[in-house]
Amino acid sequence: MTEQALKKEMGFLAALTTVIGTVIGAGVFFKATAVYGSTGSASLGLLAWLLGGIITICAGLSGAELAAAIPKTGGMMAYLKHTYGDLTAFLLGWALTIIYFPANIAALSIIFGTQAVTIFGLSADEHKFKVTIVAVIVAAFITFMNFLGAKTAGGIQTIFTICKLIPLIILIIFGFLHKGTVPFQLFPIESGTDQSFLTALGSGLLATMFAYDGWIHVGNIAGEMKNPKRDLPKAIVFGLSAVMVVYLLINIAFLMVMTADQLAATTTPASEVSKILFGQIGGKIVSIGILISVFGTINGYTMTGMRIPYVMAREHKLPFSTWFGKLTETGAPSNAGLFILLVAIIMMLLGGFEVLTDMLVFVIWIFYTMTFIAVIILRKREPNLNRPYKVPFFPVVILVAIIGGVFIVVNTLFTQTMLAVYGIVLTLIGLPIYYSLRNKHLKSVD
Repeated sequence: MTEQALKKEMGFLAALTTVIGTVIGAGVFFKATAVYGSTGSASLGLLAWLLGGIITICAGLSGAELAAAIPKTGGMMAYLKHTYGDLTAFLLGWALTIIYFPANIAALSIIFGTQAVTIFGLSADEHKFKVTIVAVIVAAFITFMNFLGAKTAGGIQTIFTICKLIPLIILIIFGFLHKGTVPFQLFPIESGTDQSFLTALGSGLLATMFAYDGWIHVGNIAGEMKNPKRDLPKAIVFGLSAVMVVYLLINIAFLMVMTADQLAATTTPASEVSKILFGQIGGKIVSIGILISVFGTINGYTMTGMRIPYVMAREHKLPFSTWFGKLTETGAPSNAGLFILLVAIIMMLLGGFEVLTDMLVFVIWIFYTMTFIAVIILRKREPNLNRPYKVPFFPVVILVAIIGGVFIVVNTLFTQTMLAVYGIVLTLIGLPIYYSLRNKHLKSVD
């Protein structure tokens, strides 16, 4: 079913809650470690969260124009195919299949394992094998639950989306009420000792992008809105602004309980803060709430991730397309799900949470930046294209998104060169596959 056939029943409030629920995930609970470890200070860390939010708002506003103008199944893959051609769309689908979704599932499963081990009083650093075992089990369990069909997976997602907001609200309220004497300053904004300001800011910004990820899906609701031209930009601005405020508040709450150095030194910052606020038992209760949140986020990426290789296989754009295109009796793409799970498990064994999230953010932001540029290209190439919604304050908003995207990509290339190279190589492996399948198709046509 195309988006043109969808019922236009969504008003502003429904769109607003969709935006907030889509973006808020597990990163907000755990990325404090990487943000303050990279920036070396509370002031620069909070600036990274603020700039990440501003870039995300501009990104959401930019991507929404393409979503409204090209309301086709496939989202960003459809936008890039329309603008740049089939190869670019294929490379995005390949990157989503081989990097983005498996890395998300692997990273979040590692976090789930880390949090679970910590609840039982064990050190995650000293029990890495147990963390990995738990991570593999939870990823496999969620994958097999998704084989029961979209209705089951969707039901799980609805319940856990509501649950993930509870620990956030609790930590913000009690963090601000905490009467500790942990000092932190907002000004002057400076990096840690012996750290370059721009390099530290870039690494901190890269870390926040994992927590803000999910904004690209915001534009997909355009086809179901009663008045996308009026309500979509409002939902994006207010929704993503609300997410940014929540992220800033939770980080200020963290900094009122622990120092930036202490947050950088722990793999479970939210759990450590909750222990200080509520004691061991109360801390464990909040930690269980965080586990529920992470579980729901893994389910979301599993549910959507397994459908990418399935769709590509249906278009004969993957090797063994017949195998990838098989469905269970409940309509779930089981073989595609098994493949995503296998790649995720390999990633769990090879890389930690921070490495995986930085790589997936780097790779996906290459394509995000191409999406922003596509808005400008299509404005010039197809001025008569029906655009129910246009980016406000053009071209300023677009340029902020593009500059932010370029900064994230270039900074990663210079500061985490090997990680960037791995991401690029894995993506470019898709080139010979694309040309091989295309030549095979041309021969069959002849």
